[in-house]
Amino acid sequence: MKSFSHLNSAAAILASYSGNEPFHLFLKKYFSANKKFGSKDRKQITSLCYNYFRLGHAAKNISVEEKILLGFFLCETQPSEFFKSLKPEWNDLIGEPLEEKLSIVNHQFSIKDIFPFKDELSEGINEQKFSLSFLVQPDLFLRIRPGNHKKVTGKLAGAGITYNFISENCISLPNSSKIDTVIELDKEAVVQDYNSQRVGEFIKLSIVNCQLPIHVWDCCAASGGKSIMAYDINPKIELTVSDKRGSILDNLHTRFEKAGIKKYHSFVADLSTNNCQLPTNKFDLIICDAPCTGSGTWARTPEQLFYFSKNPADKKEAIDKYSVLQKQIVQNVIPYLKTGGHLLYVTCSVFKKENEEIVKFIQENLQLQLIKKELLKGYEMKSDTMFAALFTAPAT
Repeated sequence: MKSFSHLNSAAAILASYSGNEPFHLFLKKYFSANKKFGSKDRKQITSLCYNYFRLGHAAKNISVEEKILLGFFLCETQPSEFFKSLKPEWNDLIGEPLEEKLSIVNHQFSIKDIFPFKDELSEGINEQKFSLSFLVQPDLFLRIRPGNHKKVTGKLAGAGITYNFISENCISLPNSSKIDTVIELDKEAVVQDYNSQRVGEFIKLSIVNCQLPIHVWDCCAASGGKSIMAYDINPKIELTVSDKRGSILDNLHTRFEKAGIKKYHSFVADLSTNNCQLPTNKFDLIICDAPCTGSGTWARTPEQLFYFSKNPADKKEAIDKYSVLQKQIVQNVIPYLKTGGHLLYVTCSVFKKENEEIVKFIQENLQLQLIKKELLKGYEMKSDTMFAALFTAPAT
């Protein structure tokens, strides 16, 4: 029977996956090597695996197959022939509210076990709501670029894609929406999480009173989302981008070309070391979107939640590794801040050692003044959770 085949295939895939690479890449290789699976088979098996990971560290005392079915029951909302053949009693109830479904399975599942790192959380996070957010796939968010509102919304409507405005420039769509053939990504709109877009409020605050030329350095640029947002806020900025990986900057050049950003400087630098190449000038704004655990995005990549630190000692070591790295980076970039300039420190982490404790370190050791900090909670918006803190360099 196909339902049992899908269940067994999902269990086999999970048994062979070690967590050493993103699960979507692992699946791509697996299905490429196993041609017997059709598109519907791949979709069903993929869903089973991801729903298994969404349970995080909960339900450890049941079999893999039972946990797969439990994850399917809690995360899906539509009855199916697959589930009807394996769990008919649950299939009849799968459309019930999540709270009702949780009460049905509370003998084998506890919400608090999904994310067992509560003692490490930043202040202000609702532990239960945050844990429950892992059971729901986050939305896809677009930031409409200046002058493209009518064009983007018209194209989405023409393609029959439903969307909701979250703010003036931010729209949310179902995560499965196929938009890359509908709109010109990076030219007309940027795929960017809601709370990542909210970091733009900090960027605006930092450059609103600056006189031209405004020098901005995105020091851990990665895919360049913050750089494009800064450019859209003020296209007259003098932009510099850096990353420790040349391949990332190659991709960034391509993205900037699509975005119409032609004038900028770029260089490769590992800012965690003291002998890296650094710029020769100083900046009005340094954006430090620091490397981190990514724990605020784990609802998008639940395999990272599942494989994060199986024991307390490993957990502390993993978080401390990033905390040390973040301190090294901010220490190395702050000397390139103008007097009166701003440092914008950003993470997509929910851990206080990567957030509030870095703020305290900067205040106490690097003589910057905190202007504003905020934990941007995503669990009520089906988005990522992020942290942002804006500092200024006072006159000495």
